[in-house]
Amino acid sequence: MVDYLANTEINSQRIAAVESCFGASGQPLALPGRVLLGEGMLTKECRKKAKPRIFFLFNDILVYGSIVLHKRKYRSQHIIPLEEVTLEPLPETAQAKNRWMIRTAKKSFVVSAASSTERQEWISHIEECVRRQLLATGRQPSTEHAAPWIPDKATDICMRCTQTRFSALTRRHHCRKCGFVVCAECSRERFLLPRLSPKPLRVCSLCYRQLAAPKREAEELHAGAPGQPAHSAGAGCEASSGDEEDSDEDKEGNGDGDWPSSVEFYASGASWSAFHS
Repeated sequence: MVDYLANTEINSQRIAAVESCFGASGQPLALPGRVLLGEGMLTKECRKKAKPRIFFLFNDILVYGSIVLHKRKYRSQHIIPLEEVTLEPLPETAQAKNRWMIRTAKKSFVVSAASSTERQEWISHIEECVRRQLLATGRQPSTEHAAPWIPDKATDICMRCTQTRFSALTRRHHCRKCGFVVCAECSRERFLLPRLSPKPLRVCSLCYRQLAAPKREAEELHAGAPGQPAHSAGAGCEASSGDEEDSDEDKEGNGDGDWPSSVEFYASGASWSAFHS
């Protein structure tokens, strides 16, 4: 079916219509052998609140964007190669239904459908496309995934020190390694995460210690060798004053270990308030 559609005029017209909706801000989507299999609106859990997003499933990529005028104009186009995708269904709660997590090495996030039937259709179609794409490319399923960002409203206090309370003047930040919501003091460090960015990114105090530990141990061994100069334990790991702005799609301590991981946060099925009641 997919192979047949690849060379049809109707497929070319459908892809051209999607390109037109994204306009000049979007990337070209028409490629030999690429087929648009389906589209629909899903709710994406963003940093500040859940928002509707338009999704397009192709046989080799998943495309989504913000809705300006439905069926007419979209923006903030994101393209995800399907061979990098892993899906994880999430448990039902009274507040959140029909959800699943889309996980990749660069970004992981939660979406929800309007019904359980729609959710199952999306998951089935995406997983089948992923299976076919992996078979075609000879690649193995991805095993490394970015941590999903825990939404801002999940907590009123820093998830690391558990002391700082957020307010209009004390803003929230996100650790790029674990996805926790943290204060500026608990996320002063920067560390190079090559899968996410060529530049050092904000990480929390715990993740920084864990990431820097192997390098620090290696440097201590190197410094202890005869005739070798000592090096700073933090060499190559950039510390920051914490004034860098957190990126967001729309713009597009002492308590370490007391919180569940970001993945456990979504998989537990508990309400947001349950973690700091």
